[in-house]
Amino acid sequence: MIDFKKNIHSERVILRPMELNDFEQMKNLTKNSQMWYYFTSDLSNEETLKKWIESAVMDLKEHKSLPFTITNAVNNEIIGTTRIGNLSEVDNRVEIGWTWISEKYQGTGINGHVKNLLFEFLFKETKILRIEFKTDVLNIPAKKGMEKVGLVEEGVLRSHTLMTNNRRRDTVYYSILRNEWKNK
Repeated sequence: MIDFKKNIHSERVILRPMELNDFEQMKNLTKNSQMWYYFTSDLSNEETLKKWIESAVMDLKEHKSLPFTITNAVNNEIIGTTRIGNLSEVDNRVEIGWTWISEKYQGTGINGHVKNLLFEFLFKETKILRIEFKTDVLNIPAKKGMEKVGLVEEGVLRSHTLMTNNRRRDTVYYSILRNEWKNK
């Protein structure tokens, strides 16, 4: 179903499987605690970031998810991360998430570009029929970004997730189906 050693690239970015040694560069990109208000982990805490990366790499080794480190194709600088997870081979379904983009690259269109690369990979190179996404209903930038790349809002799960600040998040779900994807 999924090639867990897959590199995906374009002229702008390289998505490569996450590695433990990414921590050293990532810790300098995640220091602003305000970046993590809508995220389920406060990655400004170095120990939390280290455990988050270790967990992602373990899931990769066990073929539970495919966490990518996003790098700049020109200078190899780390831009952020994204992940293909919650794989259901029997249902031909995955989730894309766990995404963060460093402050330097926010607002540059990188996130939408990465999503489109993942759509192309999943819909052209695998049997995936459905890609799911979820975010905090309060995260207006994420919701706008999801709609911009063609995702359909499906509904809200109330009081779904405990956030790092002890707030209960309402989670909004989005998806895109293979037959809806514009680049078929």
